[in-house]
Amino acid sequence: MAHRHKFHQATMSTLKTIGIYGGTFNPIHIGHTSLAQAICETGVVDEVWFMVSPLNPLKKDSSKIILPTDTRIKMARMAVKNCSCLNVSDFETKLPVPSYTITTLTELKKEFPQNIFSLLVGEDNWQRFGQWYHADEIKANFDIIVYGRNGEQNDAAINKNVSWAQVTLYKKDGNDVRLSSNYKKFKLFDISSTQIREAFKSRNLPFAAKWLHPDVFRFILENGFFA
Repeated sequence: MAHRHKFHQATMSTLKTIGIYGGTFNPIHIGHTSLAQAICETGVVDEVWFMVSPLNPLKKDSSKIILPTDTRIKMARMAVKNCSCLNVSDFETKLPVPSYTITTLTELKKEFPQNIFSLLVGEDNWQRFGQWYHADEIKANFDIIVYGRNGEQNDAAINKNVSWAQVTLYKKDGNDVRLSSNYKKFKLFDISSTQIREAFKSRNLPFAAKWLHPDVFRFILENGFFA
């Protein structure tokens, strides 16, 4: 079967553990890339692939404000171009719509049998994971890394206005690992793509620029997206 990715050959020639970080990424922001980089640094995955979704089955009502898939992929590639362990995948664009995670993970295993795949999800998605298509099958066959948006704080962190995300590896064998306790602290970035879109609409450009890769910020501004 022909490879659907345009990754460097080294990505596909050796056994690697790949974290799949799916989403609409409308737009991708520093919170996304910083978290993915931090998870790579723990060593539990070798790489994180941002899986840009053509259509999230649970976000059908928001489809009118989602930029075209090719545009979101282009922005994501801008955002990770200097991060050696981060890649952007267009794999789901080759799959039937709507794109279900179990289908994506199953097809990835078939196309890249030399790799081990795990899933990255936020606490909000984890809370409603039971709504996902074949959720139990995902849990039984793939490790899942969950990052909590309600971070832990201590006095020193509060004084510096810093909070820490709770990140847990739920292993398919049942031996769960609290990454944020056993490995490192994960800085919590309290930002969402919705807030960034609203900042462009209200012309609060300094706020938007703070949370975006400079190339992504310029690209959005030059094309008048989210205005």
